[in-house]
Amino acid sequence: MRILLDECVPAGLKRLIAGHAVRTVPECGWRSSKDGSLLEFAETQFDVFLTIDRKIESEIKRVLRIAVIIASVSSNRLVDFHPILPDLLEAIDRVRQGEIVRVG
Repeated sequence: MRILLDECVPAGLKRLIAGHAVRTVPECGWRSSKDGSLLEFAETQFDVFLTIDRKIESEIKRVLRIAVIIASVSSNRLVDFHPILPDLLEAIDRVRQGEIVRVG
């Protein structure tokens, strides 16, 4: 899977998601982009968009050509992703285009 990490997700999570091509929003030059524009960009190059932005689900107004995973963590520190990592990896493997999945 080609996975894009939102800028609010710690870049260090990349090394914990083995077997996938993972990039961050800043690496793609899309820092501080509005969610709608960011998702349009992501749809052209990625299979999964991973974020902690809980309000993104209400902002999506159409069926996407990308899966969205919303990680429910207490902060955007990498240590807070460790408890949900098994569920997050399972969601990455199972999520399908157009789905929005919450983990954690």
